[in-house]
Amino acid sequence: MATLKDATAIAGIGQTAFARRLPESEKTLACRAILAALDDAGIAPSEVDGFASYTMEETDEVEVAKAIGAGDVTFFSKVGYGGGGSCATLGHLAAAVATGQASVGVAWRSRKRGSGPRPWKNTAVQLPTPAQWTRPYGLLRPADEIGMLARRYMHAYGATRDHLFNVALACRNRANQNPDAIMYDRPLTREMYMTSRWISEPLCLFDNCLETDGALACVIVSAERARDCRQKPVYLHSVAQGLPAQHHGMVNYWNDDPLTGPAWTAARQLWKQADFGPDDVHVAQIYDAFTPLVPLSLEGYGFCGRGEGGAFTEGGALETGGRLPLNTGGGGLSEAYVHGFNLITEGVKQLRGTSTAQVPDAATCLVTAGEGVPTSAVLLRN
Repeated sequence: MATLKDATAIAGIGQTAFARRLPESEKTLACRAILAALDDAGIAPSEVDGFASYTMEETDEVEVAKAIGAGDVTFFSKVGYGGGGSCATLGHLAAAVATGQASVGVAWRSRKRGSGPRPWKNTAVQLPTPAQWTRPYGLLRPADEIGMLARRYMHAYGATRDHLFNVALACRNRANQNPDAIMYDRPLTREMYMTSRWISEPLCLFDNCLETDGALACVIVSAERARDCRQKPVYLHSVAQGLPAQHHGMVNYWNDDPLTGPAWTAARQLWKQADFGPDDVHVAQIYDAFTPLVPLSLEGYGFCGRGEGGAFTEGGALETGGRLPLNTGGGGLSEAYVHGFNLITEGVKQLRGTSTAQVPDAATCLVTAGEGVPTSAVLLRN
């Protein structure tokens, strides 16, 4: 069976500053991140002929292509479901490059979530069919929906707030090592966590991701070309998307088991195409819009058994030197929340050996997109 295994590589990455409020437009931020990624790879903008982004991206490929000075574009796509689409943008470009539809692909995400409006405030689009069964009853925000899943998980398997704190702390500790992180100079303690205000019980302030302005991008080329680029290539070993049967937004009401989310579907496809398994992953960048998504993802991607995700976080398992060093740039909880794209670039940094919280001899990395929504994941190797 033909696969995309190691056929393409990330040759360049770029990002803007992260902040609660940046003066530039989303288009300007997008172009700066893309140009930085191309410069990182040593590739001229005129060589770009492929684009992939999110359906929620406000800056489209037509405007970006003109602004950066791209040539003729022969492939472009958009992936749905917000944070669930991050790794899938890489998969789309990998498929295009591997099949000759494009030669230099760019994926990006530009957001002004810190200074911009909240998506759920747009009442004109508040009630698509699934939401008619949730929003009139108080599940207005993603935090409310994930709060429901978290309560179910805690009830079913005995997970505790201390387990969620372990996730928040690991991300904050890594952000405290990363000068680019919004929370670089702001340590987190258990007392701070336990006494913080509720956002949607059982989720407190520190269980929720940041709200950030910023942009990131990466450049994908063939594995052969990547070996001649400016940076050490990071290969896309396996890429997968996942949409379970009878899926229903973040709450999974109609699934046989609401706690068996899209990660489980994506993981089966991801590992089926890979030459290694969960025990061979040296470092992970797991989507952390909310802390409960991490134990759910640890189970879905096979790092532990059903109901064991909370316990997996104990004993510093997610810290540098632990069983599975996690979100080593700080993640969405403590570096920046740009729909998970910073998890991709941090994975690349780890495999280049340039992370601010470098895992020694890291050669494999799992990056995941948002659990709870139709999702995607990628295995990277050097």
